[in-house]
This record gives sequence, structure tokens and C-alpha cells, in this order.
Amino acid sequence: MFLSVFDMFKVGIGPSSSHTIGPMVAAARFLDHLRALPFAVAGLRASLHGSLAFTGIGHATDRAVILGLAGMRADDYDATRAEAELARIKADRTIAPEGLGLLRFDPSADLLFDYGPALPGHANGLVLSGTDAQGDVITQVTYYSIGGGFVLTADELAAGRAADTGPAVPYPFRTAAEMLQMASASGQSIAAMKRANELTRMSAADLDRGLARIWQVMNACIDRGLATDGILPGGLFVRRRAKGIYAALMAERGLNMTAPHTINDYMSTYAMAVNEENAAGGQVVTAPTNGAAGVVPATIRYWLDHVPGAAPSRVGDFLLTAAAVGGLIKTNASISGAECGCQAEVGSAAAMAAAGLAAVLGGTPEQVENAAEIALEHHLGMTCDPVKGLVQVPCIERNGLGAIKAVSAASLALRGDGQHLVALDVAIETMRQTGADMSEKYKETALGGLAVNVPNC
Repeated sequence: MFLSVFDMFKVGIGPSSSHTIGPMVAAARFLDHLRALPFAVAGLRASLHGSLAFTGIGHATDRAVILGLAGMRADDYDATRAEAELARIKADRTIAPEGLGLLRFDPSADLLFDYGPALPGHANGLVLSGTDAQGDVITQVTYYSIGGGFVLTADELAAGRAADTGPAVPYPFRTAAEMLQMASASGQSIAAMKRANELTRMSAADLDRGLARIWQVMNACIDRGLATDGILPGGLFVRRRAKGIYAALMAERGLNMTAPHTINDYMSTYAMAVNEENAAGGQVVTAPTNGAAGVVPATIRYWLDHVPGAAPSRVGDFLLTAAAVGGLIKTNASISGAECGCQAEVGSAAAMAAAGLAAVLGGTPEQVENAAEIALEHHLGMTCDPVKGLVQVPCIERNGLGAIKAVSAASLALRGDGQHLVALDVAIETMRQTGADMSEKYKETALGGLAVNVPNC
């Protein structure tokens, strides 16, 4: 299955790719399903299952479903219009998606949080239904939000996930071993191979414009986070810290008294700025998920602002390399916290960032693979236990530490020749197995770990 760089990096809104963006995507698909029917529906219903139910309020899943059914999209989200539409729907108990007329939908009665067993296909399940004038269900589709904003119907999942029906790509690697073999045989970098694959689906100009857009949104998100303070929504009263830390770092510049380890504070602050924006429902880029959205942009910003010789013209190579590694992880394991814990989110993001940084610092494909493996290996077993189901604690700081690990992994890999004991493929498979063995309490349900040991008010 071909995974584009624009599958791994998608512009969306916070706080969660699987719990916010995914349900909005599912709702949009359901509207298309309704438009294609030979008969009309009179009303809509939705039920959330598994992790979508347990942490749905904290992740704004209810809002995402309602707004998605109203026709709003994550990639062009307008917060002012969204608030007005939510208020109207709750007051009128109707919804009016384009081309379907006025439909009956009362959020308090027609949106169900099902806290029973999860649906069989994935921990993030969503059932959308169309009803007739009497309220009887006449059409129904089950969707799974499988991480990073990717959505599959139950039928697609049963058929072996979404099939790639596009043209053949010149470098169809599905494992890191195949990726290294193809790089050796072709003499191409991982970024060059990924670029060649992308060019089977789009023009070079569109690819470059898209990559520039991804970095523009990432960088703007960092800047907004560094300029904004206050209290994050959700009831935990978590203070935004990125602005204050960054101001202190700026004040210390040029004093010749700064300890070398202060560079870690820059990396953490860049990442925290992104994830504070995400927690506030701002515009972010899945990288590969919203919960891990700060790691890759923080690593790029660190490289551009602090590493001599860094060139903005090579950000595209960073993103292409990172997407190649992210695609391997998604294909062979998971990027979903509800499926494999936070090792699948921040661990995957750190592996992607480490690979991208090693590449733009001149690493060979073997060193790039080694960097990704080091970063992923040292996130293995990491749980996803958000306090109160919010993407705030421990998620915001965790992105900062993920960026630090990514830079350290790239640096270690570049000190070697690419030869190492544990292959990236082995680390990916180990992550998959560890996720399968992990208790459901530690997979984005807020039923264990910090979520039950930290007061939620």
C-alpha cells in the first residue's frame, strides 16, 4: 500500500488525530454515502465505541462528529463558524449537511457514548446511522479511526485495509531491509526514493508546494505556541509554559553563562508550543498523529535555528525521509495510541524525526535507518495514559522529550557507520507485539497509569 508524505503529514485541528480528525473524516465519508443512496434519510445517529467513548469528551470527539456531520472539515476548519454551528444544532436539534436537506439530529439523544466492549476491528470504533421519519435505522456504516487521521470502514478493514489502486512506484519498499537494499542498488538516498514514488501520483511542483505548506503550518504552529499563554481548556487548569520558557531563553542569549544542556530546553519548548496549540484545538499537522505532533517540527526548528549549515531548502528531504520511516511503522505495526500505546505515537514520531535529521546532516541510508531504530527502541513499552482523557498530561512534555531523544539518536547514529545489532524492522515488530500484550488500561482509555493516579480536578 502506497502511503504518501501527505498521508503521514496532514493539516488538521487538535486535540487528536484519531479522536478528532478521524471522526470528522468518517462523518464526511458517511455524508457521501448518504448522497449516493437512491432514497433519502430523515435523521442521523452516531455511537462511539472503545477508546473513542472512554476519552471522547477529553478529545472533543463529540464535537468532531457533530461538526463533521454538518459538513465541516479539519483541513479548513473555521473556529468561529464551528462554534456558531454547534450552538445552532444543539438549540434546533437539526443538522443541514450540503445536498441532504434538513435532518433530525439531537446531540443529547442521537450521539451515544458506548462504554461496553470495543468493536471487533479496532479500539477506535464509530457507527453512523441514517434513520427514516419514524426513527428506524435504514442505513448504517461502521468506521474505524486507526490513527493519524486514517479511517477505514469495517468492510475495508476486513478486506485487508485500503488497497492501493494507483500506478506502480519505482521503489516499493515495505520493510526497512527492502528500503536499504533498494538504496544500495540505486545509489539513491531515502528521500530521493520517496520523492520518486511521490512523483508517480503528482507533479514535482505540486509535491514541492505541498511540502512547503506542511512546514509552513508546522512552523506557524510553533510560533503561535511561543507567543500564547494562559490556561488550556478541559478542566485540569494546565498552564501554557512554552511562551514563558522561550522568553527566558531569549533573555539568556549572549550572556556566556548558559550551560550546554540548555539546548534541550529549546527543543522541548518548540515541541511544547505545538502540543499546547494542539491541546487548545488549534491548527496542527499530524506527525504522524496529533498527540505526537510536536516532535518532528521541533526537531526541524532545532536544526534550522541552531545547527550551522542548516538550509531551509532541505526541509523537504527531512519530511520525505521521515514519511518513509513513518510509513514503515504504520504498515507493519501502528501509529495509534489506542492500539499500541504512546510508543506508537511519540515513539514513531521520534523515529521519524531522528531519520529526517540524520538525512539532512549527511547520513547514509544505513545511518538514517540506525537513527530511526535507536529512537524507536528507547520508546518501547511507553503507555498512553492521558489524565482526564485530555491530550495534555503527560502528552505535552512527552513531545519535548521525544524531540530530545530524536536528536540524540541521530547524533549517535552519525557517530557510527550504520552497522548495529537491532534492525529497525525488529524494533517495529517488537513495538507491535508489545502493543498487543499491553493492557487496555494503558492504551488511550484513561483507565490506568497517570490517568487514575493524578487528581482529575
